[in-house]
Amino acid sequence: MSNIYIIAVDDEPMNITLIEELTKEMGKDIELKSFLNPIDALQYLINNPVDIMLTDYMMPNMNGAELIERAKILCPEILSVIITAAGDNEAIKIQALKAGANDFLSKPLHISEFQLRIKNLLTLKKSQKILNKFNENLQLEVKKATQNLIDREYETLLVLSKTAEYKDPETASHIARVAHYSKLLARSYGLDKEEQDKIFHASPLHDLGKIGIRDDVLLKPAKLDKQELEHMKTHPLIGYEILKGTKNPFLEAGAIISLSHHEKFDGSGYPKGLKGDEIHIYGRITAIADVFDALTSIRPYKKAWNFKDAINFLMEQKEKHFDPELIDLFIANIEEVKDIYHQFESEEK
Repeated sequence: MSNIYIIAVDDEPMNITLIEELTKEMGKDIELKSFLNPIDALQYLINNPVDIMLTDYMMPNMNGAELIERAKILCPEILSVIITAAGDNEAIKIQALKAGANDFLSKPLHISEFQLRIKNLLTLKKSQKILNKFNENLQLEVKKATQNLIDREYETLLVLSKTAEYKDPETASHIARVAHYSKLLARSYGLDKEEQDKIFHASPLHDLGKIGIRDDVLLKPAKLDKQELEHMKTHPLIGYEILKGTKNPFLEAGAIISLSHHEKFDGSGYPKGLKGDEIHIYGRITAIADVFDALTSIRPYKKAWNFKDAINFLMEQKEKHFDPELIDLFIANIEEVKDIYHQFESEEK
């Protein structure tokens, strides 16, 4: 794995020194460069690769949000964190988010919070680099495309789909069933064969973003508190950030699915509160496949629901959680759904 390059920008030398010391403890693969002036930082970005930028908000010449906006032009994939003494100032947060900030930290810095947040960004950036390298290699191979290449591409997608499973133990059966249920719905809805193939291979990537969720939240055996729930709700955006911007149609579909599979038909979902047809068809399809299989599967914390109860739940959630047309199609094909369920049932017994 290549090194991660970080720059820290703050006009207070003491703050820079603290960031340098905290970052040293986070791994030998991190290279940190510090600047007291945002203009110097921008000059550095012109000729040097930078993965993550930590910046103060109040600085001479330009504020942190303005710096992020300019940095994005020079380095579109840079991840940025605003460090501010302004606390919960909503105007600053909105300005920073519009500029492209990925996270916020408050002064004075808390060691554990700083390291956890930077660790999450490191995980995200390393995943992006893996996928970028994958795409570079894929483009080189495309001229020699054969069925063997296509098979290996599908295998890579399967490996990626298991990434979230490594932290959030769901069975391979769950991944397979979600893929087959999604393809069944796509076919019934009238999507062409190419679109069916996309959703079949991309729907298992829906929870990839859970690799960026803290273990104490992801694996908590009890109900999440409000703050933990908000952290958990970031996983669609994390998955989207990892998968977006590639030239691979399956990964692009995976980005869409990751971002939209927790949206609800009535607009009460997250992360964007989209409603009805505003939710991409891939997300509406995967939402049904994922929830139905979660209900009918055994988990450490619950028994599997029977098909009748699961179908009743889907019916109750028509026009609330789920697209009513897709629910009708799913139920109309319930015999095929049962065949898929039983085909991949053995691993959970």
